[in-house]
Amino acid sequence: MKTKLIPAALAALTLTAGIAEAGAADAGPAYPTKPVRFIVPFAPGGNTDILSRLLGQKFAEAWGQQFIIDNRPGAGGTVGTELAARSPADGYTLVMGSFGSVIVARNLYPRLGYEPLRDLAPVVLVSEPAGILVAHPAVAVKSVAELIAFAKSHPGKLNYGSPGAGTWNHLFVELFKQQAGVDFVHIPYKGVAPAVTDLLGGQVQLVLSAFPVAMPHVKAGKLRGLAVTSAKRSGLAPDIATVSESGLPGYQAAGWFGVMVPAKTSPAIVAKLNREANRILQLPEVRQSLAADGAEPAGGTPDAAAASARTESARWSGLIKQLNLRLE
Repeated sequence: MKTKLIPAALAALTLTAGIAEAGAADAGPAYPTKPVRFIVPFAPGGNTDILSRLLGQKFAEAWGQQFIIDNRPGAGGTVGTELAARSPADGYTLVMGSFGSVIVARNLYPRLGYEPLRDLAPVVLVSEPAGILVAHPAVAVKSVAELIAFAKSHPGKLNYGSPGAGTWNHLFVELFKQQAGVDFVHIPYKGVAPAVTDLLGGQVQLVLSAFPVAMPHVKAGKLRGLAVTSAKRSGLAPDIATVSESGLPGYQAAGWFGVMVPAKTSPAIVAKLNREANRILQLPEVRQSLAADGAEPAGGTPDAAAASARTESARWSGLIKQLNLRLE
C-alpha cells in the first residue's frame, strides 16, 4: 500500500532534509583527526605568541585535538614562516603570518626561501594593529602638525629609534617622513624595549612603538603620545589623535597578522578553519588580548585576507625600493 503525502507533510520532509544537508555542510571534512602544529615565528612571551596560544587553545577546545605551539623565531619571522611554507599542505601546519614575514619579506630579503603570496594561503586576517608615535617631553611639540613644523625648521636634528631596519616601526616612520617631507635620523636598536629606554633617557627624541611598550610611560607622563597610525583612534588611547587628523592628512599605517597554511591545502579545510577562526575572534577574551596590543579583530573570508596581503605588499614595496633597503 502506497502512502500519499499531503503537501504539509511533504514540506516538512523537505525542510528536514535541507536542515540535515546544511548540518553536514557545516560539519565540514573530518578534520582535525590528529594534533595540529601552529608555528609562531617569534619568541615565546611576546604579543604574537600570547595571541597565537589563545587562538590555538580555542581551536583545541572546539575540536578536541591539540594545537601545539611551535616557536621558531628569527629573521623578522621569516625562519618560522619558511618552515610552514615548506610543510605538507594537509591542514596540520598553521602559521601566524605577520607584516614582516608576509607583507614586506620578499622586498627585504633577496635570499628569501619562500614566496609569501604564492607558497602560503591565508585562512583569516586576525588583526591590523596600529602603532603609537611617542616623543620625549623635552621635544617642544604636542601634535603631528607641530612635529612637522619643528622638523622642517630643524632638519636632521631629531633622532628616532626603532627595533631595527625593515621593522614595521622603521617603515611606518619612513612613510611619515616621505609624506610629510621631513628628515629624522634613524637609530636602529635590537628591539623596541631598548629603543624606548633610550627615548626615556633622551638619547633619541621619537619612537614609533607598539602600544603595550609605550602606553605605561605615556600614562605616567614620562613620554608624550603624539598620534596613532591607524585610520581611527584607538580604544586604548581615545584622547590621542590619529596622524591623519593631527597634521598629516591621508597617512595611515597598520600591521598585519593572519593565520595561514601551506598553499594547496584543501579548500574545505581552509573553509572550516576560517569559520571557526571568525567565531573565536569575537570571543571576549580574544578581543581583550587584541585590545591590549591596540588592535581589533579583523576576520572575514580567506579571499579577503589574501586580497589584503596583496594590497599591503604592493603598497610597501615601493617605499622599500626607494630606501634601497636589503636585509640578509
